[in-house]
Amino acid sequence: MTAPVLSRPPRMLVLWCPDWPVVAAGAAAGLPAHLPAAVFAANRVVACSAIARAAGVRRDMRRREAQSRCPELAVFAEDPDRDARLFEPVVAAVEQLVVGVEAVRPGLVAVPVSGAAGYFGGEDTLVELLVDHVSGETGVECQIGVSDGLFAATLAAHRSLLVEAGTGASFLASLSVTELDQPGSERAELVDLLRRLGLRTLGAFAALSERDVVARFGSVGVLAHRLANGQDERPPHRRRPPPELFVTETFDPPLERIDVAAFMAKTLAGRFHSGLAARGLACTRLGIYATTERGEELSRVWRCAEPLTPEGIADRVRWQFEGWLRAGDGQRPTAGVSELRLEPGETVEGRSLQLGLWQGGDGGEHTPEADRAARALVHVQGLLGPDSVFTAVVEGGRGPAERFRLVPWGDQRTPSEGHDAPWPEQLPAPSPATVFEERVPVVVSGAAGVEVSVTDRHRLTGRPQRVAIDGGAPRRVLGWAGPWPVLARWWMPEAKTRVRMQVVLEGMSGSRSDIALLLEWQAKRSPLWTVEGMYD
Repeated sequence: MTAPVLSRPPRMLVLWCPDWPVVAAGAAAGLPAHLPAAVFAANRVVACSAIARAAGVRRDMRRREAQSRCPELAVFAEDPDRDARLFEPVVAAVEQLVVGVEAVRPGLVAVPVSGAAGYFGGEDTLVELLVDHVSGETGVECQIGVSDGLFAATLAAHRSLLVEAGTGASFLASLSVTELDQPGSERAELVDLLRRLGLRTLGAFAALSERDVVARFGSVGVLAHRLANGQDERPPHRRRPPPELFVTETFDPPLERIDVAAFMAKTLAGRFHSGLAARGLACTRLGIYATTERGEELSRVWRCAEPLTPEGIADRVRWQFEGWLRAGDGQRPTAGVSELRLEPGETVEGRSLQLGLWQGGDGGEHTPEADRAARALVHVQGLLGPDSVFTAVVEGGRGPAERFRLVPWGDQRTPSEGHDAPWPEQLPAPSPATVFEERVPVVVSGAAGVEVSVTDRHRLTGRPQRVAIDGGAPRRVLGWAGPWPVLARWWMPEAKTRVRMQVVLEGMSGSRSDIALLLEWQAKRSPLWTVEGMYD
């Protein structure tokens, strides 16, 4: 089978302000730049200055340990509103030279590089002009990187590199897998697992087939695998939305206070999101455009890795108003905002909202009950984050846990390539109705109570007669099937020493029916047998 040809992501320029939460906190507090400082959330370091790092302070370190290593450390609380407000002059300075600026997050902006590079006479010239201009206008130090795709360009900015076109994947190959754990990505557990499996570089991770990545690491791994291959997080399923999806609001009197703007943002965000949801769409690039009473025009585009919830839209509108209304002299508008327009610069196709979950599949009719359920799940995402709600997609695989993939609410529910291909050593039908995330220990015994094990040739050492579940009383085995060896998990040290077996157990006294279980045996593990799933 011929591998699919992956389109090259657009060439991007990323401007990065190192340690921006610390820079913004220090600037707001008037702290001299030469003093060590760190920003904390939930009593852990989320960002620290270079001077603090030189003293041994690291991200995710507890406050007590950080202060023990650097007693003079200045401590600040995390404040996304402050970070976004103080970053607005930097974004405005970039926009003075280049059009199409996208604020990825406070401290990081991205620009499509092709048009600007042609206008200024090349990428090298453009980078030099931007660095000098931003430093001169705002006094903020920044680094710039250019590469194919936002992820590669961001890592290039961390190293102040211009990566040649078409070599983004080669540039990423030698970098550590820890680079996948960028701020806001929530990939720390995945990175730790990859390192323990011996996949220490992005190139080693990228070399895995997508089918294996789906089976082992799920949806989070698939997105990370695309990044490691030099691709964008999402496949190209975006489209330009029709004009009727724009939301415009006029204000009389004009908006001049941030608290009033924050209240207005919630209402406007709800209208904007409902209009998209009615068409089965979600916004991944938000344009915020304002006109003042004196005709001044303000604009900003926010790029979003995940589909925006109403709360996410309202946050960005509030951040933007804070940046506009609290800007310094010469940048602050001279009058209040009389009109505000929200535009979905890019949308994800209808399946991403998954409103058909209760109608038996995608494309079903949107009933009020389904819409309320969808809004409730989106609200949960707004409270707990985009990775707090998942739905399942049927996949290929050998075991029951591998036969589905959890997809964050708002992502494409598309099975990966090869999901319907033959799978050697696949568990025979039917599949268990319940698959346990944490395995339940069992003891399988044969004649005279001798525990049943598995030989090197994957044969049972005796006929199963009784099974004791999680320390309970032994139950009589009414029937069993197997064992079936699992030999294909090449990334696991125990790949050749795992087998599965189905058993039907007699019901306990007072129980109405017998139970059927899927058991798994694994060498050098205590206990040897565990319950992997239970049948109806």
